[in-house]
Amino acid sequence: MASRTASNKPNHRASLALIAAFCGVLAVPVAVLLSRQTGKIHLLDAVWSIPVGMGLSVGALLWARGARGQIRRTLERAGGAGRLRATRWIAVAGICVALSASIAVGFYELLVRLEH
Repeated sequence: MASRTASNKPNHRASLALIAAFCGVLAVPVAVLLSRQTGKIHLLDAVWSIPVGMGLSVGALLWARGARGQIRRTLERAGGAGRLRATRWIAVAGICVALSASIAVGFYELLVRLEH
């Protein structure tokens, strides 16, 4: 009777969360790399990647939470538990990268202001 239910669909939220987590952790390093490779972007212009990385990482955690709810609602048939574990670790790493970059930029600005 219930053989064709919505729970047989793959868990797309888990995949979306994992992709967002990877993008969040790579946002700041890619921006720094672009600033090194091109002459058009300066290192301080790469600061705009910090909120992008933070937003993607927090969004990944929120999508992972929604995917976990879908897994619970479908009695573990939706799948994606391994992707959710990886998403949590990678998203937390992305948050750490963004916080480290913001602290570095903050200290740089403090040193520039104290220099004058």
